[in-house]
Amino acid sequence: MPLCVDLHTHSTASDGTDSPKELIDNAHKAGLRAVAITDHDTLSGLQEGQKAAASYDNFDFVRGVEISTGSSQGDMHILGLWVPEDAEPLEKVLAEMRVKRTSRNERMVELIAAAGVSITMDDVMKEANGDSVGRPHIARAIVTKGYAKDLNDAFARYVGAGCATYIAKEVLRPEEAVALLAKIGASPVLAHPMLKPYPPGWIEEFVKKLVPFGLCGIEAWHSEHTDEDTQAVLAIARRYHLCVSGGSDYHGKNKPHIALGTGYGSLCVQADAYERLLDWRKDHHLPC
Repeated sequence: MPLCVDLHTHSTASDGTDSPKELIDNAHKAGLRAVAITDHDTLSGLQEGQKAAASYDNFDFVRGVEISTGSSQGDMHILGLWVPEDAEPLEKVLAEMRVKRTSRNERMVELIAAAGVSITMDDVMKEANGDSVGRPHIARAIVTKGYAKDLNDAFARYVGAGCATYIAKEVLRPEEAVALLAKIGASPVLAHPMLKPYPPGWIEEFVKKLVPFGLCGIEAWHSEHTDEDTQAVLAIARRYHLCVSGGSDYHGKNKPHIALGTGYGSLCVQADAYERLLDWRKDHHLPC
């Protein structure tokens, strides 16, 4: 069996259920060559993950982040891989985003409570272990209080886009996120570009627009990508001379059918793709 890596995972620092240490321990047990923790809009789990990974031989830890951005087609996420330990410009922007997210969470909880669901921000905070709090935690509070049968039900009825109690979050423009990551020496990668249906040619134009800002790669392998999706992304990457990345988008019990490294069971981001990402950094004189 080929060595695999997982460059897209989430811990309790955002909306996963494994602590950073647990995630690293589980990744090592799964036989992965490398893992990146890429929590939503926060770096707070990276120190713990890095410390846990240091106890294992022949196992790489990649400091990462997943930044929320907006586009004409809705949310688009940008991964930053190899985020440096000194990332003050990024930390400042992420802190500002979390402040805006807190305000949005409070307004959504007020709307949900007005709709007859008796939850408070205290209930939401009990579901969160990190400093990046969002809709999954509101959804878990709704389930815990007995107003929805599971997370999917809570999203469908209360916190999903299109619900009467949904409020869109304020996010960066994709160009801003890519440029910021590139400026601090991280590798910007477009996450799961085939997660939703887009107008024909839209994704390629979106990628083309980000390349001048420092885009390093595009995520070809993802738990929600079909083989056809992967081949389409690989073709775009070739046309724009980009690296390809991939990962499970693991969230622990919040996405119980997605396993570290293997997604729904057949995913394997092979180590040679990881090595090409490392080569890109070496070619750009960036630390690995």
